[in-house]
Amino acid sequence: MAKRLVLFNHKGGVSKTTTVYNIGWMLAEQGHRVLLVDADPQCNLSSLILGDNFDAYYLDEDTRDQNIKDGVAPAFKGKPTPIQAISCKSPDRQPNLKLLAGHATLSEYDASLTFAQNSNALATLQNLPGAFNELIQKVEDANAIDYTIIDLNPGLSAINQNMFLNADFFLIPTNPDPFSIMALETLQAIFPRWASWKVQNEQAFQDSAYPLRPGLPKFLGTSIQRFNVRKGRPAAPYRDNIAEINTVTRDQLFPILEKSGLTLTRTDYPDHLINDGFCLGQIQDFGSLLQRSHIAGVPVFSLNREELGDTGVVLVNAMTKRDQIHQQFVQITQLLARLMNN
Repeated sequence: MAKRLVLFNHKGGVSKTTTVYNIGWMLAEQGHRVLLVDADPQCNLSSLILGDNFDAYYLDEDTRDQNIKDGVAPAFKGKPTPIQAISCKSPDRQPNLKLLAGHATLSEYDASLTFAQNSNALATLQNLPGAFNELIQKVEDANAIDYTIIDLNPGLSAINQNMFLNADFFLIPTNPDPFSIMALETLQAIFPRWASWKVQNEQAFQDSAYPLRPGLPKFLGTSIQRFNVRKGRPAAPYRDNIAEINTVTRDQLFPILEKSGLTLTRTDYPDHLINDGFCLGQIQDFGSLLQRSHIAGVPVFSLNREELGDTGVVLVNAMTKRDQIHQQFVQITQLLARLMNN
């Protein structure tokens, strides 16, 4: 069975989509079969992978219904046909990576799902809470997936709650500013409330055609991204915020998640991860490399010499930065895989 990881933070601008993309690509580079699920109506993840073919994907007869919204439509529209696996595109340079494409109007299903998750006695709504789990499971099985990574938007919608609770693990992306610290403090109330809903309601949906994924997702850590580096470490304006994010995560958030059944056993976490405030990686701003990666259709760490497009010292510096980012994501994905396979 595929291991399922969701990235979530209700604060925007924390590089969720970029982190999903980079972690997924790196796992695929390491030989794993990876599914990326775009559950954000902005469809930025789909755009990254589909590139110049993005518009055509949603217009062409063969692919326009191969997306997350149409995939769960049999449940949400009461169709007589069951949910089936949909076809998934891969980037040209990474066939181990598959995309379950997003849809711009996915949020139209949010009201129905909200009602279903709060009215479990109504038989006509029994299949809605498990519909997304069923679709993802079908796609995982059809593609022999090892790891699934889910991208969500920053909201606190029923769809986000549902996708979060139908994962096995979760990671919280942050960036080093005071608003990320506030967000972590808010999540101390949100995540336990979501977990409590599942504990109280999981059994009620087990007899539906599409049951919920068993159990609660487990916290793996945070990532901190989008800061500048000076002399090999985060520039001074960011260091205090990074330290506070790690302290709040370790001393406030983790104990609350632990009480709610949302963590691994403490001994499953390496000592260095606990000491670092459960921060899996501090990832510097990609700078000009980001635009070049979008043009090339690959992550920053996969840009080749020609795609970097510079010469002389500028090229050497770009290659050095690319290689540093590559090593960071190697380490992050290896640690994630270790935690998910405990």
